[in-house]
Amino acid sequence: MKKLYIAGHTGMVGSAITRKYHAEGYANIVTRDFPGFDLTNQKEVDDFFEVERPEQVIVAAAKVGGILANNTYRAEFLYENLMIEANIIHASHKYGVEKLLFLGSSCIYPKLAPQPLKEEYLLSDYLEYTNEPYAIAKIAGIKLCENYYKQYGSNFFSIMPTNMYGPFDNYNLETSHVLPALIRKIHEAKQRSAVSGQQSDVIVWGSGKPKREFLYVEDLADAIFYLMQIINAKDLYEKGLTHLNIGTGEYLSISELVSVIAKVIGFKGEVIYDSSKPDGTPRKLMDVSRIHSLGWKHKTSLEEGIKKAYEWFLENKAVK
Repeated sequence: MKKLYIAGHTGMVGSAITRKYHAEGYANIVTRDFPGFDLTNQKEVDDFFEVERPEQVIVAAAKVGGILANNTYRAEFLYENLMIEANIIHASHKYGVEKLLFLGSSCIYPKLAPQPLKEEYLLSDYLEYTNEPYAIAKIAGIKLCENYYKQYGSNFFSIMPTNMYGPFDNYNLETSHVLPALIRKIHEAKQRSAVSGQQSDVIVWGSGKPKREFLYVEDLADAIFYLMQIINAKDLYEKGLTHLNIGTGEYLSISELVSVIAKVIGFKGEVIYDSSKPDGTPRKLMDVSRIHSLGWKHKTSLEEGIKKAYEWFLENKAVK
């Protein structure tokens, strides 16, 4: 029952991790609410670690968003994510944290990297421009963990989840990722159709051709809990790895994703693809052979996960 600090515990990923640990009987968990606690402020983070002295840390805190948010708030995404991870990782070293897990993102991989994305493809080519600042910040976090291990022997390592969705997702169309944005758009189109008596259209950004992989957030929390029990930093770094991929190993086109969501919601209207909007990286599929070899696989199918996400959306009136 090590004292565990979960950074970002109110977000989609952090809250899922917190629920998983509670479900497993862990009570020795420390959290601190944002905005009362500013993770970009080094003194506040240092003071917190000095008082609380967590033994294990999971870094799920980050400024996140979809293509529009990433490409609009480029400086904020770079600065805030750099500061959050640097402050937490350095304080974890300074105050003797025994184990730290840092969450990155699949956008760390080059735009045109071979598919599926293997861990060793990191820094092998140029990044997708629209989310380059966020990707650079996440790469810096990976390298911080790697080099705190190499210089100080710190037991800090990273995982790279694929695209996440589930309870407590962000449904704001200006800042959300593709799957929750589509849930909201299609739900609202169905509502308009019910009011007007005529089928309403849905406009989707891009061509619909890019392929993406999606992991239900409760499955990610399960993977994190599992990895925190069975591996240490040296298990990765001594094999030449900087991180582990976490995903399903399955992907589909955005147009296919639209069809699945429309089926779940019961939408029968027309979908219009706006090719004047950016597509982002053409394909992103994680190579998950290494996490599979360690004995973990996802449990939730995409349709089942979307049903659960849509139920949460309806129950929580998650339109902001």
